Amino acid sequence: MSRIERGRRPLRTALAVAAMALPWTVVNAGPATAADYSKAADDTAGSQIAVHEGVQGGPARADLAGGQALGHDVSGHQGPVDWAKAAASGAQFAYVKATEGTGYVSPHFAQQYNGAQKAGLIRGAYHFARPDLSSGAAQAEYFIAHGGAWRKGGTTLPGALDVEYNPYGDACYGKSPADMTAWIADFASTYLAKQHRSAIIYTSTSWWKRCTGNTARFGDTNPLWLARYAPAIGELPAGWDKQSIWQFARDGGLPGDQNYYNGPISRVQALARGA
Repeated sequence: MSRIERGRRPLRTALAVAAMALPWTVVNAGPATAADYSKAADDTAGSQIAVHEGVQGGPARADLAGGQALGHDVSGHQGPVDWAKAAASGAQFAYVKATEGTGYVSPHFAQQYNGAQKAGLIRGAYHFARPDLSSGAAQAEYFIAHGGAWRKGGTTLPGALDVEYNPYGDACYGKSPADMTAWIADFASTYLAKQHRSAIIYTSTSWWKRCTGNTARFGDTNPLWLARYAPAIGELPAGWDKQSIWQFARDGGLPGDQNYYNGPISRVQALARGA
């Protein structure tokens, strides 16, 4: 509280009334400002990576012979999904966008998430990170409370943190590499403490280098879901010697984006069980 506020009780009262009248605002001595979620419906896993890094093709299925499980990721952008059709086309797992920041829940999450399980897919939820709005811990808790919780039973993958280019401005959300690394660690440690599972980290190598300084901090603790739209997966971020999931294509005619798990469906099942 400023010295001006301490000496002017009517102003403090007026601000308190404003706080009650305007949800999702921060009230202080200046004008109230609302968190911007205007692009949240279109913020999908890789939407900003495709904009900043482009699409250079994708792998031929023959190049991946040897049993890599096919999966999709979707968000509210896709609307209701026909998971039975996706399963018939070969999909075995799915990730569904649940939340963004601490103020957005996908309106199609329930249909997409529960529908994937009903169609026989192993499914998980992901959170679109907004390090510009609140702490990693606050966003992990919001994610868990709105669909990101892990459940025993072998049908739920651990939650994923989608951390990529900022759709609203500066690519690194105005954070230094050290601060961004600390933010991700805050999210990851909170998710682990609450769910007893390590969150998967979704990112691209280029963004990771630019915004975390290519930290190797998470390679031994958090599985990697890498986005790269090219014939080969290429260089991995520091700390990881392999990816768990490769998002290799955007909206390929099937629901959502396309991914390969780095191994057969039995490895996806093991990840869901916590093995």
